[in-house]
Amino acid sequence: MEKLDVNFDLHEQLVESLSRLHDRYFLKQDNRPRAMAQFDISFHESHSGRVREVLSHREEGGKSIGTFCIYVPEEVALAANVLPIPLCGGSAWAIPFADKALPRDICPLIRSTFGMAIGAVCPYKKLKDLVVGETTCDAKKKVWDFFEFKVMELPQKKRPQDFQLWLNEVVEFKRMMEELSGKAITPENLHEAVCLMNRKRRILQIINAFRKLQSPPISGMDALLVSQVALNQDISAFIEDAETLADELQERVTGGVSAYNGDGRRILFAGSPAPMGYAKVHHIAETSGLHIVADESCTGSRYFNTLVDEGPCDIEGMLRSIAERYFTIDCSCFTPNTERLENIMRLVEDYHIDGVVHHILQYCHTYNVEARTIDNALRKKGIPSIIIETDYSEEDAGQIRMRLEAFAELLEKAK
Repeated sequence: MEKLDVNFDLHEQLVESLSRLHDRYFLKQDNRPRAMAQFDISFHESHSGRVREVLSHREEGGKSIGTFCIYVPEEVALAANVLPIPLCGGSAWAIPFADKALPRDICPLIRSTFGMAIGAVCPYKKLKDLVVGETTCDAKKKVWDFFEFKVMELPQKKRPQDFQLWLNEVVEFKRMMEELSGKAITPENLHEAVCLMNRKRRILQIINAFRKLQSPPISGMDALLVSQVALNQDISAFIEDAETLADELQERVTGGVSAYNGDGRRILFAGSPAPMGYAKVHHIAETSGLHIVADESCTGSRYFNTLVDEGPCDIEGMLRSIAERYFTIDCSCFTPNTERLENIMRLVEDYHIDGVVHHILQYCHTYNVEARTIDNALRKKGIPSIIIETDYSEEDAGQIRMRLEAFAELLEKAK
């Protein structure tokens, strides 16, 4: 830890805090798939074994970057032998450190992430050559300025001229990765990275398709953990573990094994992401008679629901395909955002949704306002919804439980 400039005592406190929450949230579930044990291990390894893997990669001449958003094109970084490391914090434990330098009235994701860095708690702090942000949020943009990070400009509309701007940003990101690594990105390396990332997305699609069934073989909690681990674990190792899980889920379906005991209303989890270390609302919902069978957040289907076209084999064509794929992501920063509304309505149909839980992290204004637009469309289809605005602390857990239990009763009466 000294080599990584980490305060050992504080880091141990963080790991103990995350372990307690993980045990309470995930391990107390009944009838989990056996294969989930590997994802439990990967969760705990995120602050130890995975750190050693990144350190080894760097000692062998590779580079690594920190990222904060699923808009940063992983394929381009990987093609240059650069590991992208997601840095989004999901722990309330680190927030007090951030409050010494940043305003309190910005979202907990930002405060948690930078709290771990400012408090010398994050083991990835010294394992990155640069950090790449994006323009999805005003608070983020100003924090990127404050810490002098690299920034990819994401347009706020989706007109042809906006796509051209974004394509230019992806091309510039390629140049940035080549300069960082000292290696030219070849068509072969880039195509290999595209196929690898698509394989990762496809197995996530397969796992989540099981949740369309009347009796899902995997819970919303465990599906969340799989998605959280997907953002951090070595890609090839994740694919292997996920394929093992998918095989077991098929066996459970064949044997009539459900992740749930008894009936429950089918829920779509929408809005702000739930990064690793945070599963409060999922846990409360699934212990209040609700079954989360779909998740459209950045730690849900928004991360994996579209693929990069593998047809082009030249650099220019592949970069355009990569830009096109990432430009389909329906973040609430866009205006108008008809894509997200259409995607949510499709999920409601495909996953036989009874109700929607809008999860809004405090001060996440775009998702908070957009929830009202989505509610209007859901109401026309007779789909009830509820807005849960919260942070990473446990202080409001009782209030959230009371509201979600009442929501579950409402859905039962509407059945």
